[in-house]
Amino acid sequence: MRTASPRTIILWTVVALVGAAGWSVLALSRGEEVSAAWMVAAALGSYAIAYRFYAKFIANKVLKVDAKRATPAERLNNGIDFHPTDRRVLLGHHFAAIAGAGPLVGPVLAAQMGYLPGTIWIIVGVIFAGAVQDMVVLFFSTRRDGRSLGQMAREEIGPFGGAAALVAAFAIMIILLGVLALVVVNALAESPWGTFSIAMTIPIALLMGFYLRVLRPGKVSEVSLIGVALLLIALIAGRWVAESSWADTFTLAPSTLVIWMVIYGFVASVLPVWMLLAPRDYLSTYLKLGTIGLLAIGVVVALPTLKMDAVTDFASRGDGPVFAGSLFPFVFITIACGALSGFHALISSGTTPKMIQKETQVRMIGYGSMLMESSVAVMALVAASIIDPGLYFAMNAPAGVIGDSVQSASQAVASFGYSISPADLALAAKNVEEASLLSRTGGAPTLAVGVSEIFSQVTGGGLRSFWYHFAIMFEALFILTALDAGTRVGRFMLQDMLGNVYKPFKNVSWKPGLLLTSAVVVGLWGYFLWVGVHEPLGGINQLFPIFGISNQLLAAVALAVCTTLLVKSGRLKWAWITGIPLVWDTVVTLTASWQKVFSSDPRVGFFQQRSNYQDAIDAGKVLPPAKTMDDMHTVVTNSTVDGVLSAALALLIVVVVLDALRVCVKHVRNPQASKLSEAPYVESTLVAPAGLVPTQAEKAELEEARDHADAGAASGR
Repeated sequence: MRTASPRTIILWTVVALVGAAGWSVLALSRGEEVSAAWMVAAALGSYAIAYRFYAKFIANKVLKVDAKRATPAERLNNGIDFHPTDRRVLLGHHFAAIAGAGPLVGPVLAAQMGYLPGTIWIIVGVIFAGAVQDMVVLFFSTRRDGRSLGQMAREEIGPFGGAAALVAAFAIMIILLGVLALVVVNALAESPWGTFSIAMTIPIALLMGFYLRVLRPGKVSEVSLIGVALLLIALIAGRWVAESSWADTFTLAPSTLVIWMVIYGFVASVLPVWMLLAPRDYLSTYLKLGTIGLLAIGVVVALPTLKMDAVTDFASRGDGPVFAGSLFPFVFITIACGALSGFHALISSGTTPKMIQKETQVRMIGYGSMLMESSVAVMALVAASIIDPGLYFAMNAPAGVIGDSVQSASQAVASFGYSISPADLALAAKNVEEASLLSRTGGAPTLAVGVSEIFSQVTGGGLRSFWYHFAIMFEALFILTALDAGTRVGRFMLQDMLGNVYKPFKNVSWKPGLLLTSAVVVGLWGYFLWVGVHEPLGGINQLFPIFGISNQLLAAVALAVCTTLLVKSGRLKWAWITGIPLVWDTVVTLTASWQKVFSSDPRVGFFQQRSNYQDAIDAGKVLPPAKTMDDMHTVVTNSTVDGVLSAALALLIVVVVLDALRVCVKHVRNPQASKLSEAPYVESTLVAPAGLVPTQAEKAELEEARDHADAGAASGR
């Protein structure tokens, strides 16, 4: 065992002290102003310690990753779905695929409880639950030819629990994709700047894909410089387009955007992964991490203070205007992707295990990507917490609560215990060139205002409008990359399900199955999206209220599969690594599900809401948000559907968890009776580093591989 050098010890001691200082200031402050820089310090210090020590321990000691074992990308390489992909490109693809709406929107909404509960869950949750889930699922899927989460559940838990997992995972996947698509449509509708810039990422990505595949194989640094330069040009040109005669061409109505998104989702799902999906996600990662990195630097430079309370009264009362419900369990459900996300498990068992070069890269790609997403969530929480709380609640409370004028909004905010004048509300909208900021719910506009506040302070107080609209466009790009990868993963899941009935579907690159399942997946989420765009209370809007719970229930499935596989593969003493997060997530999500189904508070319980609206219909009354009697009937239908689905999904997850427990107990009693569906060992001939920066030993190995390749080429001539 190598002894750490004094320099290394000093370095990690300093990192630990920085993180500890950040946590101490956040936890011990009592009413005084706190700089947002302390939140950044707590996050970065914690992430560094977790990646260096905890993630390394899991990868090497628990999973025992094997650099000599060939991955599915190497063994099954077909240039379509299975393709060994440079670790830097794959890191970008994986991060872009998992980083959807959750880390941007969830923390913004959770800020109504105060900045401290969200900060604790985002950082502690990702270290011990979210990043662990992503890495362990990626490892076990890689050992099983890139099998989907549902199929792994079927093969390792059994047909009963596995069938429940397959159905639950696919149903939740469609809901998640529909919600992600709706957020993109809302962000890009009538926005020529955003539409143009995002459209340009497609030809840029195609150029990058062919550059790496045909023109200059392996030259990742070259193609990165080219791609980033073209992306920056597209971003700048987008604003020019918005102010030119071309603006009308790129000003698209929501229904038109739906059509284009369905077409794009289908094409991205069926094209070879190296051609469009991987390079586009890699390209977008530069913008995502670049923006978040600049935001963190902006916080350190401008040192904005956290104006939101550490813990608000809404945390205990549960009557917040942004969302109803107490801190436990709803702050954990609302934040979702920033700390733990079931959607990530679908990516970790979807595209990524079919592209990873080495098992040793699961730490960087699985655990590291999730830490990167968590940093996004922290910055979103910072952006929401540095703006005036009065403005925050005026933006995030529904119109039915605050009215439609700055005067009524000011009065409503005062009733929440905060204050902001009508003049200040009008000025805030004017500063970002918006007609109004009232009831701009959903989190995205609030994040954009916070981003504009930080960047404008760094630039001397100007350019608020530019930064606001840049942030809106940035959020759309951020989310769209999760949609295209998610569609491809949905196709894999459906192929695995159908493969249990008709074996050719098991080959995920089989053309007829590929085309059919891709069409079904985009058709399903496209239908819900189309209806939602045309009917404010219908389609995906109907399913939006169960988005957070569905995502966390899916995480329970993933953690149950991981725990079962740890036990069955002889790692019983390490099963607590996923077992403890599984227990926590199950308790949180089932508590939330119970309350959403049976709570007597109509703002929380679906069936109570249904009863109240039905009583109002019988009395001939119209309750907000409904505007007509037809809307009232739609609300009744939506509440019924959401209540039934919440109960059904919760029951499916209970079945999966209990069946997983049965399998674990059975294995402990009789280990010889257990069977693993792990792919046979094949020795790898690929040479690739485990991390972003090769070690000295890896550099020597790479150099030796190049010499062998050059010698082979010379003898071939």
